[in-house]
Amino acid sequence: MNVKSIFIPMLVSAVLFSCNSADDEPSAGPKLVVKLSVDPNQERLGNLGEPVSVPDSNAGQNPKFNGISAHYLELAQTAFTQLGDGEILYHAPETNEGGENAIDFSRSIVKAPGEVWLEIPLSELKPGTYEWVRLSLSYQNYDVVFYYNNQPYNATLASFVGFNQYIKRYTLDDVDVEVNANKKQGYWGFKSIGGVQTGQTPEGGITVPNPIAGTSPIPAGSCVVTGSFATPLVVTGNETEDLTLDMSLSINKSFEWVDRNGNDHWDVDQGANERIVDMGLRGLKPSYVWK
Repeated sequence: MNVKSIFIPMLVSAVLFSCNSADDEPSAGPKLVVKLSVDPNQERLGNLGEPVSVPDSNAGQNPKFNGISAHYLELAQTAFTQLGDGEILYHAPETNEGGENAIDFSRSIVKAPGEVWLEIPLSELKPGTYEWVRLSLSYQNYDVVFYYNNQPYNATLASFVGFNQYIKRYTLDDVDVEVNANKKQGYWGFKSIGGVQTGQTPEGGITVPNPIAGTSPIPAGSCVVTGSFATPLVVTGNETEDLTLDMSLSINKSFEWVDRNGNDHWDVDQGANERIVDMGLRGLKPSYVWK
């Protein structure tokens, strides 16, 4: 299934965009607040939502997150609700400036884990019962540990996992990286003691857990991670309290590379022998609280 055929129609649907300008007037009534959080101890899942370990030929680590962004957020009523047929809470701006349709990275909402990522009037959420959440991740900025000449170093890595992104530039610590082009899912930039390096993970290599793939599939090349509420979320339309949704994402060895020498270290001086193979989030556990 073509990714573009899924995401372009969503732009013309009834989509709600967040308003974060200082000039925006505060809305009356309760709010829907969304936070993106990360958890290294959360279960590590594969594409079908099954528990998986790191393959013997590879190694992984829990990255230390600085920032994260998502492209799309939808609440689904049941496991049979198809992508796009649920309640779409957010769809990030897109552009054709780089040729094909792509996420406009310059307009993405990037926040540190645990910060408020999205805030809209709760009245804009259609009353109903929702069992599932679909969250399409697009960008991750985190620190990882690598080895050079058997010595450990810390470095910052920018990981672009959205289906396609138009990137003018991005920042790694104090370095601006110019791109001015579309980049497919799996593009990354890495700043270390040797400067900035960029690369691309293999096509189809980004893990995107979807436990309901059998009844509600997602398009190949997207990063629509799917998870269920422990207790279905019921919205009546008569609420007087704010609703906070916490999107807890598993980063349990989510940064994965080929471990050619089997020492469990990312040895960058091994070059392509220890290439990055996966940067996908490893599961979604959404939760909510009224207050």
